[in-house]
Amino acid sequence: MASRAEELTLVGLCDVEVDSKRHACSFLTNKVGGLPDWSPFTSRRSPRCGRCGAPLAHVVQVYCPLEASRYHRNLHVFACTGAECSSRSDCWKVLRSQCLEEEAVARTSSRPDPAQEAPPSATDWCDTADDWGVMEEEEEEEDGWGGGVKKDRQVPEEAAAPHTEAGEVDVSSQLQDLRLVDSQEEEEEEEVPVLRAFFISVVDESDLCGEEDDDDLRHAQRLLREYERREGVAVGELEDGGGGRGGGGGGGGGEEKYEKTRARHGDAVFSRFMKKISLCPQQILRYCRGGRPLFVSEPPAAVATMPAPCGSCGGTRTFELQLMPALVSLLRRTDGGGGGGGGGEADLEFGTVLVYTCVNSCWTSGSAVEEFCFVQTDPDQQLFK
Repeated sequence: MASRAEELTLVGLCDVEVDSKRHACSFLTNKVGGLPDWSPFTSRRSPRCGRCGAPLAHVVQVYCPLEASRYHRNLHVFACTGAECSSRSDCWKVLRSQCLEEEAVARTSSRPDPAQEAPPSATDWCDTADDWGVMEEEEEEEDGWGGGVKKDRQVPEEAAAPHTEAGEVDVSSQLQDLRLVDSQEEEEEEEVPVLRAFFISVVDESDLCGEEDDDDLRHAQRLLREYERREGVAVGELEDGGGGRGGGGGGGGGEEKYEKTRARHGDAVFSRFMKKISLCPQQILRYCRGGRPLFVSEPPAAVATMPAPCGSCGGTRTFELQLMPALVSLLRRTDGGGGGGGGGEADLEFGTVLVYTCVNSCWTSGSAVEEFCFVQTDPDQQLFK
């Protein structure tokens, strides 16, 4: 997925579940859940909740290089699965990582399998941005991006033979140290909740207008009719802009129309949200760097200045992507912990999560940059079930 010069919205949809035996993931993969695949030479981070201090679960990974950039670029979204935390912005974190094309190519060329293709250049990837990367199904056991499978360390028979008593003690102590390190790493990994992983596929939102998926359209229209009947309002009349149907009273008519047709619960913003996603209610992510976010409820008064400046370079931040309500039902822990388990309630609840990133996409090698996110709760969650 790449940034485009014009304002183009890409819509993310849930694809097949990631099968570790058949699929290999890397930093080029777009996915829900699983463990993060950091770009080469980026130090791994395990962010923690700003409220309760618990380790955060990895929610979404997006590969999103910028147009004409020499950098591969990723966004990783994390969240706390605590019951009191998932609806709070300080319990979510977004980390951006980057690496130069040359670094990725050098890392690839150092891998033992010469048949493995080098990653595409960041510029070339822009031309195929709509292919949010289901990787080849057959890969070697080691993923090559710092996440390889641990292998048992064995001491050759001759070395293990007790030539001297002192030598035997040395070998035993070394093996014990190695096992201790491994067990500590395993404990740290077990401490972090892991969500079931799914690939993300993508469509251009403008292409949805030409699709004739009768089942999805009927479902969307049924939801709209139910909402209109319950709230006593026609959703089409709540759209922004003053050029609605004729009538109504002189200058500022658009604003008056907005007031007159306000939904019973008073949330016209939510009505516009429903109208916008009605053509594809199963969308789990929207991407439009530099575009306008789609709020699910009334935004803060100072929404224009809401994103804090970049903590790295001090530059302004711009909207880049948001997570959608349909994603909630996919967020289940692999260990069956939390509220989700195999088929209960989701571990996380939210209306939408807005992600803002540094307009300069500043980068110094080595450490991921924290970006800004804003969580809105869902005012009417049952509409998305």
